[in-house]
Amino acid sequence: MRFPALFIALALFAAPPAAACSPAPGYRVPTNMELVGQADLILLATVSPGDFEPDGPPTQQILLEPVAALKGTIPDGPLALSAMIATDAEAMLSNPYELNEAHPQSYTGSCTRYAFPSGSRVLFFLTKEDGHWREAGGAFSRWAEDVLIDDAPWLRLVRFYLEVQALPEAERDAALTERRAFWGALGDDPVAQLMAQDIGRQLAGPNPPLRGELPPAPED
Repeated sequence: MRFPALFIALALFAAPPAAACSPAPGYRVPTNMELVGQADLILLATVSPGDFEPDGPPTQQILLEPVAALKGTIPDGPLALSAMIATDAEAMLSNPYELNEAHPQSYTGSCTRYAFPSGSRVLFFLTKEDGHWREAGGAFSRWAEDVLIDDAPWLRLVRFYLEVQALPEAERDAALTERRAFWGALGDDPVAQLMAQDIGRQLAGPNPPLRGELPPAPED
């Protein structure tokens, strides 16, 4: 793997599990369609260990080796990200059939995923603020989920939602409804049923605001 002399730095919040986040009152977790719309860059990338960034904060780094850009322009070299390489109990891959909840690490205090197994292929949702890249979506969003194969359900859904986002706004609900009916009719395909259910969540509209305590971790 070849790396350029200077990596593209991502100013991304990646807190350790001991650092609890506090979403603002009324904060809503974005739906998957909203997440697709909010991101400036949706990057499929392979994760590898990184070094401490020169002249940067003393935080651990991972490298994102670009595979494909589903939205935005693919970077011409690896991205350096403030995050950890997962080890031992932290080396947890995303459930490939979970299409609603974020990675379980998001519910351990940091509110966003912070550790990634070396060699994993992950779909990252990124946005640019003040000239720096950071995670799109905010707390409890599905901004970074493992997708190890080309036809992973999450990849298929995101590609479909990108097609819908490209349509005039007045045509989007009809496109969602049509695809939900198509996938829902595949009664012997459990993955198609899961994707149809996720489309139903998009048609239902925005998620309600969070209230009181943080949401519980999803069950295994």
